[in-house]
Amino acid sequence: MADHGAIGAYLDAASTEPPHPAGRAALVAALDAAWADPARLYGPARSARLLLDRARAQVAGVLGARPDEVAFTSSGTQAVHLGVLGGLAARRRAGRHLVVSAVEHSSVLHAAERHEADGGEVSIVGVNREGRVDPAEFAAALRPDTALACLQSANHEVGTVQPVAEAAAACRAAGVPLLVDAAQSAGRVAVPDGWSFLTASAHKWGGPPGVGVLVVRKGTRFRSPLPADEREGRRVPGFENVPAAAGAAAALAAVHAESAAEAPRLAALVDLVRTTVARTIEDVQVVGDPVDRLPHLVTFSCLYVAGEALLTELDRLGFAVSSGSSCTADTLRPSHVLEAMGVITHGNVRVSLPRGTTRDSVDRFLGALPGVVARLRENLR
Repeated sequence: MADHGAIGAYLDAASTEPPHPAGRAALVAALDAAWADPARLYGPARSARLLLDRARAQVAGVLGARPDEVAFTSSGTQAVHLGVLGGLAARRRAGRHLVVSAVEHSSVLHAAERHEADGGEVSIVGVNREGRVDPAEFAAALRPDTALACLQSANHEVGTVQPVAEAAAACRAAGVPLLVDAAQSAGRVAVPDGWSFLTASAHKWGGPPGVGVLVVRKGTRFRSPLPADEREGRRVPGFENVPAAAGAAAALAAVHAESAAEAPRLAALVDLVRTTVARTIEDVQVVGDPVDRLPHLVTFSCLYVAGEALLTELDRLGFAVSSGSSCTADTLRPSHVLEAMGVITHGNVRVSLPRGTTRDSVDRFLGALPGVVARLRENLR
């Protein structure tokens, strides 16, 4: 399923993983079995409720949580917004200070901007050239009036794994809840324990689009920033999409079960991309941690080439990759992640390998890329 056309390949799993067969099957089955309102008491409604509860338990099992800690949202972005703003609202008496890293997903940073506009204060912790937060700097940013801290599990653009365990220990010592955005990690690699909030997005692991997950640890204070609603433990308003939740949970469980074999296989292919690109293309910078990283993702930047032009030419050959900020592909504005790292921000390509990607697909991409870069550079002369 990873191939995209006879020549190219789909290499943008960090944006959207192709649908997992297990998730698709569960989604289709639930469309017939779980269409009723799970909040009602009659037979079809009870069937829908059982399926929703089963999906919640599946997700909890993979993420190391209790089923009653898991809520389904309409997207990973909504999960982040609810987690950040709800965590802050619940601890307003403690203070109005928020700590985030400079390389968080735009959903976290936009929530931080909203908090700041409402009179709150935000501290942004920088990163090194590999895109990693210094745990000591993160701990030093915590204050007596810090209401919440946010640190992603791994970066969505360069793959660098963050020191979540160390940050969680510092937050625990300071009495500050920690929100971990695990959108790129969930199902692929384990997320260290110690967090208070965890968010994820189903389409990142091959589940249906439009399903997010918000996990709130028992004992963590949370107050929804939205009007009250009885659904999803009063955390997420609106009618639950039971079929989509069932599909998301089945896909997550399947990806998690496959990860022991698939993660090292994809990591070896990413190593091949990292070394081959650096060897075959002049004036290229491969970014992110080469070792402590996600298994499926690699980013590099080519001098003297526009990222949009690279995307266009690669797409013409059937290769689906991303460039620039992964959150602003419509505008290809310079990536805030790469800027924070102090590395090249233009001519950027993010390659992320979906489940089942073959060596042949990667070889075709690596065979085509040098010629594409050379042609684009020649056109600029």
